[in-house]
Formats: sequence, C-alpha cells, structure tokens
Amino acid sequence: MAKPLALDFDPIARADELWTKRWGGVPSMGAITSVMRAHQILLSRVDAVVKPYGLTFARYEALVLLTFSRTGQLSLSKIGERLMVHPTSVTNTVDRLVQAGLVARRPNPLDGRGVLAAITDRGREVVEAATKELMAIEFGLEGYGPDQCREVFDLLRPLRVDAGDFTEAAEQG
Repeated sequence: MAKPLALDFDPIARADELWTKRWGGVPSMGAITSVMRAHQILLSRVDAVVKPYGLTFARYEALVLLTFSRTGQLSLSKIGERLMVHPTSVTNTVDRLVQAGLVARRPNPLDGRGVLAAITDRGREVVEAATKELMAIEFGLEGYGPDQCREVFDLLRPLRVDAGDFTEAAEQG
C-alpha cells in the first residue's frame, strides 16, 4: 500500500488556491485532482489485497466477469467490451491469468478463429477468496457509508454517459 504523505496541509486545496490566484476559480480542477488522487489511493489499497493472489485489479475484474457469465467463459472481445479496455490489454490480462492457471484458453465454437477465456476451478477459488478480502475493506472505501457510496456512483454516472460508456435509454430498456 502507498505510504501516507502525512503533510500538514491539503496539497490539492493549496493547488486550488494557487490556481485561482493565477487563472481564476475553476472548481473542476480541484475535483479532477481529487478524483485522480482518490484513484491512486484506491488502486493501491485494492492491489495490496489482490497481490498475494498473483493478481492486479484488472486481472481480478476479468475473473469476476468470467464468474458472472452463464458458462464461465467469454470471448476476448466481449471481455474487452465489458471491462471497457483495449484488446491488447485483454490479451495481456488473459495471458497472465492463463500462466497462473486461473483461466484456460479454448477455441470459440461459434467463431473458428476466435478464442474464449474460461475460468478454471482454481480461478474460481482465487476470485472467491480475494472477493471476501476486498469486501472486508469495502473495496478501499471503508470510510464511507452505503449512502455515500451510492452518491459517489450517482455523481460519476453522467461522466460515464457523456463518455459514451452506455446510454440512459439502454439502461431503462
């Protein structure tokens, strides 16, 4: 886990003050800087939990996705689509999971050239154990209650819609 900075001031608030003096008040600068720092903190906390399992958060997410599928297997393109990552990242992630014995590559019977990633029994064991630990620390958000977590989700949702991750109409249909 990342070493605490233990500063005697909030560096993001200070940057916001200096920004305001130089260029004028732009609340979005303080917000984006806070989001980026929160990302670093949360990723560090989550990675500290999954690392003993030989995972990164990206690999953990791929395993979880495979457990959510009806058959325990998905095409690499579907994994990339659902995790919203580049195909090269999916290939790298699946390769590492295969090397660890957590996933197996299988030919896709619906596409002669395609490949499926299938979670192994060992992969299921690892994802269950890691999930228990992540849930115990509330995925790094233990300082927040359920309502606050829903509020964060709701506040970030329009950003994801604007980025084209999904459409509100698709969600309601």
